[in-house]
Amino acid sequence: MVEQRVIPNAEIREIELAVPEGHHHLRAAIRFHNGEVLVLQEATVANLVRAYVTVKTDPVKTSVTLTGRLVSGGDRKDGFADWQLLEGGPVAGQGEEGSFRDD
Repeated sequence: MVEQRVIPNAEIREIELAVPEGHHHLRAAIRFHNGEVLVLQEATVANLVRAYVTVKTDPVKTSVTLTGRLVSGGDRKDGFADWQLLEGGPVAGQGEEGSFRDD
């Protein structure tokens, strides 16, 4: 089993959202009190926000699973990367709950 780490707000020193010099897309840097820095690319943040909004605003869904998939040529919109996080897995809100343990 993969170890799960829950990050409480108390562990976070700051979160910075910016476009790094020489880049075109946002990055989110989460800086922890222990000096560790977790950097998320714009697409990852966008997917997280999309999933969050879906669960918070849907009257039935209790979870969303985004699964990484390779989307080739004609199956994807212009400007999108080949690797995408797309909704998949069981239909949330219909007897399936998220896989988080209650820590």
